[in-house]
Amino acid sequence: MKIQKSFMNELPTLYLVATPIGNLDEFTPRAIEILNEVDVIAAEDTRTSLKLLQHFKITTHVISHHNFNERQSSKGIVNLLKQGKHVAIISDAGYPLISDPGLNVVSLAIQEGFNVVPISGSNAALNALVASGLPCQPYLFWGFLSSSMNEAIKELKQVQMYPCTLLFYEAPHRLVRTLKLIQEVLGDRYLCVARELTKKHEEFIRGTVSELLSHLQEVKGELVLVVEGHRKEDEKDILLKDVHIKVEEYIALGMSPSIAIKTVAKDFGLSKNEVYQRYFNRS
Repeated sequence: MKIQKSFMNELPTLYLVATPIGNLDEFTPRAIEILNEVDVIAAEDTRTSLKLLQHFKITTHVISHHNFNERQSSKGIVNLLKQGKHVAIISDAGYPLISDPGLNVVSLAIQEGFNVVPISGSNAALNALVASGLPCQPYLFWGFLSSSMNEAIKELKQVQMYPCTLLFYEAPHRLVRTLKLIQEVLGDRYLCVARELTKKHEEFIRGTVSELLSHLQEVKGELVLVVEGHRKEDEKDILLKDVHIKVEEYIALGMSPSIAIKTVAKDFGLSKNEVYQRYFNRS
């Protein structure tokens, strides 16, 4: 067991500093103070971060810490802590570790007994959630779905029955694909697409998946998808759809309809008659 009393010791500290996701006025005075006081800033993209740091006249030494050098740079950052230096981690925008690098170095710093201190600030997922119109408790933050369509389908099936609001990050060029997958796996749920949060072109697009698919053409900017959770009344439709798909899959593998129905009944814990009725009522 490890107990950290962040401000009651003299240990070197690793600060996790949230940076603005668009509007620079949202950078907190405490975050600016910490970045000025630490010995080193570890940035996801030094070029992007230098623009922010120059804007706030922060001259602290900056090193690189991103997905491609994370293991190596994490050891270097911990070595800096061992030398008695204080280090701040920042990502390009928003909170470090939230779909951004940082977990590796945080784990190492904790193992070595150093302080790990969060510095509050902007987070795109929470901004989108509270303005979506969907319940905020409970929620599940997934981050980015896999770029592989098959893997993305598997991931959506994992959360298919969750009653909580679902949060996803997505790239503009994959939005339509992802909406179609959501419709296919989760159904025609209500959702909100939050775009360019805190920036001049901030936009919230709210409606069912089918409504959004008929409306959306091309979108730009950073995106958060806030998706309605599973509703009890949807269970029958989901089960009917899954039973039908599974029977078809087994038939495609060469099983006879009767054997496929028997196999699916075992898979779903249903009687053969139930599967028979559900399959042929959908056929």
